[in-house]
Amino acid sequence: MDTNEFETLVNEAVVSLPVKFKKAIDNVSVVVEMWPRNNFARGGLLLGLYQGVPKTAWGRSQGQLIPDKITIYMGPIVYLARGDVIKIKQMIVDTVEHEIAHHFGISDRRLDEIKRK
Repeated sequence: MDTNEFETLVNEAVVSLPVKFKKAIDNVSVVVEMWPRNNFARGGLLLGLYQGVPKTAWGRSQGQLIPDKITIYMGPIVYLARGDVIKIKQMIVDTVEHEIAHHFGISDRRLDEIKRK
């Protein structure tokens, strides 16, 4: 899979988010990079990264901030999916949703609790 195809899948994942979330997302840039500088997160490969100030922490002082950034890492996703396009698509959707949740102030711990239910 080439970078353009991967970026298209990431864009599709963002577009396919539920409308109520898309309307509530503010000031977020979603980008694709090949590999993270630090490959491991919580004992596994890092698939995505949210950098910014969660909406739950916003206040009057937020003003004109640079956009929050969500990075989706192509290398680890393609590697873990072993090139299977269906698995790649699902991993991208899961990763985009996970990182968007961080934008709304949901922690990894809370996401794990939600998954278990």
